[in-house]
Amino acid sequence: MFVFDFDYHLPPELIAQRPHAQRDQSRMMVLRRESSEITHSHFFAIPEFLETEDIMVLNSSKVIPAKIWGFKDDGGSIEFLFLQEKENGIWEVICRPAKRTRLGDKICFAEGFEGEVINIGSEGKRWLQFHSNDVIALLKKKGYAPLPPYIRRKKMDQASRYLDLKRYQTVFAQKDGSIAAPTAGLHFTPQLLKKIKDTGVTICELSLDVGLATFQPVRVEKIEDHRMLEETYSIPPKTGQLITRAKQKRKPILAVGTTTVRALESAFEGGRIRSGQFSTNLFIHPGYTFKVVDKLLTNFHLPRSTLLMLVSAFAGLDLIKKAYQEAIRHRYRFFSYGDCMLII
Repeated sequence: MFVFDFDYHLPPELIAQRPHAQRDQSRMMVLRRESSEITHSHFFAIPEFLETEDIMVLNSSKVIPAKIWGFKDDGGSIEFLFLQEKENGIWEVICRPAKRTRLGDKICFAEGFEGEVINIGSEGKRWLQFHSNDVIALLKKKGYAPLPPYIRRKKMDQASRYLDLKRYQTVFAQKDGSIAAPTAGLHFTPQLLKKIKDTGVTICELSLDVGLATFQPVRVEKIEDHRMLEETYSIPPKTGQLITRAKQKRKPILAVGTTTVRALESAFEGGRIRSGQFSTNLFIHPGYTFKVVDKLLTNFHLPRSTLLMLVSAFAGLDLIKKAYQEAIRHRYRFFSYGDCMLII
């Protein structure tokens, strides 16, 4: 298949710039795979579409405030996105404009928060050495939510910073590690999670640290030639055992988000879900046979993205194209802060 098979035109005004005032007030499109039926609802009504035997799996990885502006001695700000810690005190980052950061440069982010460029990579990547081993704590004091570039802020004031740090994060996030939110989970509230549990649905968690792989652009013509970058995921023993038993008893597995899908499908081996910490570069596109996931909650994704290819593999490209045109016609809000789709 070709990348252009996954293209579509989205009116720019449908790209959500801010979250709903209340998380669970998002609109929710419901797709039924067997009948190709499309219905419209709201997220707070999701318990109505679940079954008591469903196993709902969440990605509990926590977004770090990975975006921050640094300064060299000659002045002028440089935007940095902190990707991951490679060794103690050494971080891989992406900076813009990259040409302004050279080997040996000292970068000041705040008082007591300074790094030195010790290596230069491609596509704006740099490696910074810090004297502090707790860079995440410093980012939490001064950093901003790593919003995707299609969410634009006229000014990065403290009010916007506070809003995004709170809302570009799921209510069940636990362990720091992601540089983008698992956005399908943004719609949940503690009250709604309790209501779902009260209906008899079993909820469990895993963790996939969302990195560059999730929003890596596809730069080849044939999607089969694309190679995903690796991301780290962790399956707790309790989750692994629960899902393994559920598959044996043919209970439906509902994955919340594409990152959860990739973790579950990667962890399935020999008829069971492996527990532990692993990495995956699994690229799911049409033609893939799903081994674990039976239902999927997901947001609306960018044209030509690997995420759109994954949901097309799950629901069928024709049905997804039909659903996206329906969403555009009904003025759904798209992407990270937008509305969602339940595929059952």
